[in-house]
Amino acid sequence: MAVKKLLHTRMRLDDLERSVKFYTEVLGLIETRRHTSPRGAQLVFLKAPESEEEIELCHLPGAPRVEVQEDLMHLAFEVDDLVAFAKEAEAKGYPLSDGPTETGGGSMIGFIDAPEGYEIELIQRGGDV
Repeated sequence: MAVKKLLHTRMRLDDLERSVKFYTEVLGLIETRRHTSPRGAQLVFLKAPESEEEIELCHLPGAPRVEVQEDLMHLAFEVDDLVAFAKEAEAKGYPLSDGPTETGGGSMIGFIDAPEGYEIELIQRGGDV
């Protein structure tokens, strides 16, 4: 028997509200719900407008500080216009950390760092994809 589908990915962080602001105001994700877990973790669930899968942002009071290792993991999101997205993100204080880079077939990728150090990949798909 196999799993049915991906529901969410959890990312633990130190500053919940700063991260929620980044994911909603810079990336445009939608907050779907928030609550406190039985262990006392503060949880906020977010999703991209055209996705079912969610990101679960988690702040666990009293836990050791989060130290995101370089190139440990990243989330990838599709954008319509990477250059325009990059300009808007930079105006909000979040410049791309890498790119935009053409990858062939009209596609482009770029990366932006979330407040806690998690890397976000942005993909503009070309006509050949």
